[in-house]
Amino acid sequence: MAGPSNDAETLDTTPTGFDSSVPPLHEGATPEEKDAHWLKHVYQGDKMPQLTFRAVVMGGILGMLMAASNLYTTLAIGWAFGVAITACVMSFVIWNAARGLTGGRLSQMSILENNCMQSTASAAGYSTGSTIATMFGALLLLSGDGQDSATVKTWDISPVWVVAVFTLCTGLMGVFLAIPLKRQMINHEQLRFPSGVAAAETLRSLYAQGREALEKAYSLIGGIIVGASVGILNTPKGTLPFLDKILPWRLPEMLPHDGLGKIAGKEVPAFGFEPSVLLIAAGIITRMRVCLSMFIGASILHFLVVPWLVHQDIATAGSGWITGPDGVVAFDRAQAAENVIKNVELNGPGTHLRITTWSLWGGTALMVMASLTAVAMQWRTIGRAFSNVGGGSGGTDSSIEVPVRWMIIGLIPISIAMLVVQIVAFNISWWAGLIAIAMSFVLSLVACRATGETDTTPIGAMGKVMQLVFAVFHPGQIVPNLASAGIAANSASSSADLLTDLKSGYLLGANPRRQFLAQFFGVFFGTLAIVPIWFLMVPSKAHLEKFAAPATRTWEAVARVLTKGIEFLPVSARWAILIGGLVGILLPLIERVTPAKMRRYLPSAMGLGLSWVVFYSNAVGFMTGALIIWLWELLNRKHADKYAVSLASGCIAGESLIKAVIAMTATAIGLFGSGAATP
Repeated sequence: MAGPSNDAETLDTTPTGFDSSVPPLHEGATPEEKDAHWLKHVYQGDKMPQLTFRAVVMGGILGMLMAASNLYTTLAIGWAFGVAITACVMSFVIWNAARGLTGGRLSQMSILENNCMQSTASAAGYSTGSTIATMFGALLLLSGDGQDSATVKTWDISPVWVVAVFTLCTGLMGVFLAIPLKRQMINHEQLRFPSGVAAAETLRSLYAQGREALEKAYSLIGGIIVGASVGILNTPKGTLPFLDKILPWRLPEMLPHDGLGKIAGKEVPAFGFEPSVLLIAAGIITRMRVCLSMFIGASILHFLVVPWLVHQDIATAGSGWITGPDGVVAFDRAQAAENVIKNVELNGPGTHLRITTWSLWGGTALMVMASLTAVAMQWRTIGRAFSNVGGGSGGTDSSIEVPVRWMIIGLIPISIAMLVVQIVAFNISWWAGLIAIAMSFVLSLVACRATGETDTTPIGAMGKVMQLVFAVFHPGQIVPNLASAGIAANSASSSADLLTDLKSGYLLGANPRRQFLAQFFGVFFGTLAIVPIWFLMVPSKAHLEKFAAPATRTWEAVARVLTKGIEFLPVSARWAILIGGLVGILLPLIERVTPAKMRRYLPSAMGLGLSWVVFYSNAVGFMTGALIIWLWELLNRKHADKYAVSLASGCIAGESLIKAVIAMTATAIGLFGSGAATP
């Protein structure tokens, strides 16, 4: 039996996500019966083109563009977005436009070709760059202390060959690790993977005859225009001189989003409403359960937990908090004793509270333990994933499913290359390097389950687990700490994103082997794009410091703390890890025994965990999107189902792409002597 889904609000129109013409399978079906049912009623891989040259090339090009946009969003807001839905709709629009321009001489792409293109684009646009901005960015921030930031060059800290090999190998590792996980989580457990279901539904609608396909295309284009417009309007002044002349005003000036919240007179960063459609659109896709859990969790953190913790710090001698004769509390860094560990740190100037530096420990523990508990409850299916290394797949034709032996053959050279990079570039012991590679598989299990149940991949959380482990293996060493985290996080995020695409292919009846090859090729496209874009966008430490880079700074802060030793974590953070872990264990167990109709009212473990990892403004943005889609469905459910995903995907694509273009343009102008600042 498939395990309970954590996401009761998906976009599919049937309980399974298959087309309505597919007959239902009886309850309690065995994995073999599920495979045979899919092969008989869903599989279409031999009836139409799938893995074609044009599909791979178009997917690779779109993926390269989305790699740029995701790199920018990671630097700007600490968040990267899956590109599956955007890629499949954009491909449909572009290809049909090309057909029109050539007078119909180009043939129509089949639905499975488009799905194959989507897989290539996802591998290129998401799976290759998840940790470039965070891991390599943190290494850059930690380098050159005491030097002028402008003189600390990115290519001196992380040579081009290291970034390229690391990116390629971790991306490919994710592709190969997804092989057994696909059979377990998609074929047998049939986890929901909401974005994968949404992408399949979008493709079905696009290929439906008549007016609906055109309307979907128009909604995506409208979203792109809105997203790009907002992206231009919320670009800070000084980024591009010619933009300042055209647009004298900006959204951040008209709609304050920082400095709205204060605790003990110190500002809480990113507390208000962000003038951006990125998070709102993500909330529309994610839906109410996860978003509400995030909002409630973030509110508890900011309004109850952190004020209490700051009060404890104020009452602690040597913390740097000083109470004057008039009763006014202020922070004086000169009064802070080195041996006093504060619960909530402040930034360098002492004006902003660094809340997530403390709270990420409890949030990470909750997400990891919730994922591992869910996996443990499905221990039988884990064994089935490796039941036939030779290539058979129960009731599924062995020539269709990707055999596990492909994973073994592929991981041998990849692991050797990764081990060499760890030893040569990061000074990691060979035995610790092997542990990092082995842990990548364990954490991929966690990340894939989190994505399958909540549609959110906790990349940062996977990295923090590895940072904690390597604080023991390589105490006092920052570079090994960050490199090991990057290996696990990039591999895990790659696997999770590719499983989302494999879910789409599963619902559409695609040939898994051909889809796997499309993903394999996509990693090379993505590496070819993301490496030079990284060095162009962030040529020095000074350029990186001009970005908010919340995820990057979190990795930096965690590395600084853990390389001193676990004992340098505040006691409250250790309690947060314990409590978060217990909550993470309890929630899946409670859900297991809760009737199916009532599960949607339980809090989302992943949503609660994420609420302590992201900024409050992120939770507000997600909640805004969830409220929009909730009201939209109340007013007109049919229109919401038809247009919401395309419109939201277009907003994400439009704003992130235009911001990436602006960032690269500003960097290029700065490199060639104009002196323009990057955002």
